[in-house]
Amino acid sequence: MSFQAENLSEPKRRIVCVIKTSGALSMSELASLLDLSGEAVRQHLLHLEKDGWIVRISEKHNGIGRPHIRYQLTTAGEHLFEKNYDHLTIEVLDTLVNHLGINTLKEVLTAMIDERVCEWEPKLHGLSTKERLMVLKDFYAKDDSYMEVVKKGNDYYLIERNCPFHNVALKRPILCSVTVSVLTKLLGCKVQREQRFQNGDGCCAFRIQQNEQVDNNAPCLIIEDQSSNIMPKE
Repeated sequence: MSFQAENLSEPKRRIVCVIKTSGALSMSELASLLDLSGEAVRQHLLHLEKDGWIVRISEKHNGIGRPHIRYQLTTAGEHLFEKNYDHLTIEVLDTLVNHLGINTLKEVLTAMIDERVCEWEPKLHGLSTKERLMVLKDFYAKDDSYMEVVKKGNDYYLIERNCPFHNVALKRPILCSVTVSVLTKLLGCKVQREQRFQNGDGCCAFRIQQNEQVDNNAPCLIIEDQSSNIMPKE
């Protein structure tokens, strides 16, 4: 779940904004710029550091004397401020298709699938479908702590509630074919996405049909729905 700078308390927001604007600053410099007491700044810095938004760096002038402590944003802290990765990703995808064709994009996606299967298959060797799903859930949980495995009848469902590529996938749903293809290859049975963020369902629900085995020699990239996976113009 994203967390933007405006969600911080007012003093903390002012601190990270000043650091973002001016670079690494000492406690006294922050107190002066923000017209706050040193103790107030110290307390806010402690909380910001604990939450992982800032980090202290130690500097010595000419290598001598007591180190001078400054505070700068961590990588997580940088992401408190809006980035434009989604637009860049979509532009790269569209440029690839416009200049090299849709088949080139499919080749790239196929390579992604092959790499993921090669990475994960050894960790799943000898496991049942349910055991494989639980391991895969843990892999995905790095990006989606809201993912769960549910059994309905003879089938399992992998429910993804916090897609890490949500904004890009909404506009270029062909990317979702990677997940369907990887799950199909790793589980050895038919996988169908029955609920989609693109349809306003609030999640993606992947149905794992254990009784419908698939040929692992079949094409690697499984396009769910040709009409929904086109690359539309903005």
